[in-house]
Amino acid sequence: MKCIATELPGVVIVEPTVHGDERGFFYESFNQARFAANGIDASFVQSNVSRSRRGVLRGLHYQWPNPQGKLVSVLDGEVYDVAVDIRPQSPSFGKSVAVMLSGDNKRHLWIAPGFAHGFCVVSDEATFVYQCTTLYDPAADAAIRWNDALFAIDWPISDPELSSKDRKAPLFDDVPRERLPDYLP
Repeated sequence: MKCIATELPGVVIVEPTVHGDERGFFYESFNQARFAANGIDASFVQSNVSRSRRGVLRGLHYQWPNPQGKLVSVLDGEVYDVAVDIRPQSPSFGKSVAVMLSGDNKRHLWIAPGFAHGFCVVSDEATFVYQCTTLYDPAADAAIRWNDALFAIDWPISDPELSSKDRKAPLFDDVPRERLPDYLP
């Protein structure tokens, strides 16, 4: 397993060691001891799978209070995956990291609690998997508009297909401070 630090502390690209032959392949998608040895101390309590078609954008989502850390990956297809630091006191506040995740490259992205997360599908379809460190909490569920100019995310699509929730998501400046994650160095 190879862990690649990004410019956002708390967001890490994980490249598993893939063992393959003419029959197919095998890799560990999570090994708690190996992750901890690489600075990712996570225990997962919920695992989710979503399937979306080309042009679907989901996000930018987060939970506060009761934030979730997420380990995300794609089983088939390809997505443009984004993590954004939305913690106002953070030295990296407002910065984002984008990574192409696909069934072919088998990369994972670790997103620590306190970041907003979103992705858009760039293949015909994609099956997206995410493991979460806390359970989904409907009262803590929150979103920020996917195209908020404050974050200047360079999405690879200009007219995405959005859920009602994501179409109605507020701009960051309209989110009450008590609904934003704290920065805990």
